[in-house]
Amino acid sequence: MTTILAFILAAFAEIGGCFAFWAWLRLDRSPWWALPGTASLILFALALTRVESDFAGRAYAAYGGIYIAASLFWLWAVEGSRPDGFDLAGAALCLVGVGVILFGRRLAT
Repeated sequence: MTTILAFILAAFAEIGGCFAFWAWLRLDRSPWWALPGTASLILFALALTRVESDFAGRAYAAYGGIYIAASLFWLWAVEGSRPDGFDLAGAALCLVGVGVILFGRRLAT
């Protein structure tokens, strides 16, 4: 469960950090937005290192599905645009992939 929580924290920290730069560079907000954006991206990196995985690549692959679902939540909650059925179906498919990656039995190598 701590892995899922770390993934969720990492996702919102990454999205928030990237959105701060989006706001600065695309929405003509103050360059000061880069400061909390940078701090948020540092939090993202720290959170992602807390997942329970022997390999970084596997952790990043599983994180990708969580990131997609969190991005659609951000789309709705922060940007005010409701995800459509294709968005939700795609996110559900990705979350199934997360489950396969995280909980699949590993063959001994």
